[in-house]
This record gives sequence, structure tokens and C-alpha cells, in this order.
Amino acid sequence: MRAFEKDLDYTFQNPSLLQQALTHPSALAPGQGRDFERLEFLGDRVLGLVIATWLFKEFPHEKEGDLAKRFAGLVQKERLVEVAKAFSLDQAMHIKGEKSSSHQKRLETLLADGCEALIGALYLDGDLEAAQLFIRHHWQNHIKSSQKPPHDPKSMLQEWAQAQGKTHPIYVVVTSSGPSHAPRFVVEARIQGYEPVQGEGSSKQLAEKDAAQRMLDNIIF
Repeated sequence: MRAFEKDLDYTFQNPSLLQQALTHPSALAPGQGRDFERLEFLGDRVLGLVIATWLFKEFPHEKEGDLAKRFAGLVQKERLVEVAKAFSLDQAMHIKGEKSSSHQKRLETLLADGCEALIGALYLDGDLEAAQLFIRHHWQNHIKSSQKPPHDPKSMLQEWAQAQGKTHPIYVVVTSSGPSHAPRFVVEARIQGYEPVQGEGSSKQLAEKDAAQRMLDNIIF
């Protein structure tokens, strides 16, 4: 705990909050784990508030839609996992049977949840200031490195289709395979007048984005 607090650069006044944030329900008896889930719920909202306020001030001339694109990219699971690994949360969390490479996808989800739970614990222990310091430290490079709002390929493809007077793109799941902890989806993107294009991903949403990007590459770029 002390070593983790050193990595975190924060000492908890109430160590039990940190213990709760680091203990995933999978490591507890059935029916327990509500403390973690409640902290995760709170941390998700605190992260959203801090990031939204930060973007509002950092990019005063951007439209709401562009701010929303930035926001979505900063609070997505992949970003939370990246931040969690930066301060070795994967080593500190108490997780039952989930740290092997065969459970990598499941582990990433748990790390994202744990990062939000930790933010919730920081907020309760040190008020918004503690949570904000943590968030600004670990997200500053991600905000500063992007001069332009990120573009979601599905949104870009839909905007292109509308500009061409075509109906919205359609996404159809072709196959879904693999075990529950490591699923694999193949999705087909379809637009009237163009050959369908397939994309793959570990979730339906990621496969749809991949298919949209491949379609954009074929018909625009």
C-alpha cells in the first residue's frame, strides 16, 4: 500500500478507501464488492466533470461537437487502461484469476474500472482537488498532444454519406467467435452503390469502427 501511494504521489488519510478501490469484486465472496462498484460509479462522474471543464477552458473557440469528440477519446476504456498501467495499477489491484495473458481483454476492462474507482476514492479522501491533480497529471499529455479534435470513423462515414445524398451506412455482424473473455467480431459496413467492407475487433463497436475506416480508405482517401 505504501509503495503504491508513493507511485501515486498521494497519501490517503483514510487507507480503507484505497483498499476498497484496489479490491475488485472478483477477489471477494459472492455478494460483496459494492464498495468498489460505488467508487467506480463516482469516479466515472468525477473524471467526466474534470475532463469536460478542462476541455471547455483549454479550447475556448471549439464547437460543442468538437469538444464532445475530444471528451469521448479521453474517457474511453483504452485511455483509462493506458493511465492505469502508467502507475502500475495492474500490479496493485486484487483480482482473482484475471492476470494471465489469456485473460488480457478482461484484465483491461478491470483496469479501466479500477482507475475510475481510484479516482472516486481520491475524491472522497481529498475532495475534488486531489482527484483533479491526479487527472491533470495523467491526462495532460493526451490533451496537449492533440491539436485537432479526433475524428470517429463512423461519424466521418455518416457525414460523407449525407453529403453525397445517400442513406446512412449500415453495419451488419457477419460473425462473432471466441471465448467470453476474448471475443472476436467481424462486421460489414454497407453503403448503397459501393462494395461492402468488413472490419474486425474485440467488440462490436470496435469492429464497426474498423469497417468504417476501411470503407473511408476505399472510397475517399
